[in-house]
Amino acid sequence: MSKSSNDYSSGGIGFFGLLAIVFITLKLIGTIDWPWIWILSPIWLPIALVIAIVSIAVLIVGFSAAFSKDKDDEDDDEEI
Repeated sequence: MSKSSNDYSSGGIGFFGLLAIVFITLKLIGTIDWPWIWILSPIWLPIALVIAIVSIAVLIVGFSAAFSKDKDDEDDDEEI
């Protein structure tokens, strides 16, 4: 069975990984004098961004469900 030319492999290092390597290299050779938290930020910043977006989405869904439940309760009270 031969592989077709449309088979792609998603491997290698991404943009943020390469940026982290560049920052670490610059820090170790003394070119930049940044704190390590910012040197390693390309590693943790995308993860923090995803966590923030998911948290905001959960809050929006939670508030939406709470307000719709309150509205349903008010509608039920008016029917009685």
